[in-house]
Amino acid sequence: MTTTPELISVLAANAAPVRRLRHPMVRAAGWLLLAALVVVLLAVGQGLRSDLADRLEQPVFVISMTASLSTGVLAAVAAFLVGLPDRSRLWGLLPVPTFALWVSTIGYGCLTSWIGLGPDGVSLNETGRCLATLLLTSVPLSIVMLVMLRHAAPLYPRSVAVIGSLAVAAITASVLSLVHDLDATAMILAWNIGTTALMVGTGGVLGRLVFAWVRRSSLRW
Repeated sequence: MTTTPELISVLAANAAPVRRLRHPMVRAAGWLLLAALVVVLLAVGQGLRSDLADRLEQPVFVISMTASLSTGVLAAVAAFLVGLPDRSRLWGLLPVPTFALWVSTIGYGCLTSWIGLGPDGVSLNETGRCLATLLLTSVPLSIVMLVMLRHAAPLYPRSVAVIGSLAVAAITASVLSLVHDLDATAMILAWNIGTTALMVGTGGVLGRLVFAWVRRSSLRW
């Protein structure tokens, strides 16, 4: 019968070296650099909205943009922190204040500019461009976030998926506000809050399955 010391010796002799993860702040910074690159490429490719200079003079728009960008940054940092076993899950609350501020500014716009939609509505062409921008922003950022957080699978996959999805949604909403002239309340709520709810809800429900699949795939690589 194998004794405990012998078992420990066998396991230690056959253990494969494990590469230590980089500091969570470093990994979060890497993802945020990618997000910044995506924003720049979309701004160059599609151009900024024609009334951006005027909108930047409006306090509500500036606060909303600042809050959404801050939510994206803080949620990304929180996702990489919560995915570690030696960090408190309370880090997941880090983006809550800025997220609340962001949502409140959208609500304020709903109360003050609910008749901003013109009689012709929003053209299908502009709506299609919005959808394309949403996909071009959210899909690559989601994939990279998923791969970078795959080691969180055995820990808190749903919490990490929810927070990571919020980071992607906030960055995506910020990009939409920068490049598209859509001020109608219905569209703002649909793209901003709707995108956030979809990503966060999907991440919360499928987080464990998706992280487990990506982790197994990465081990085969």
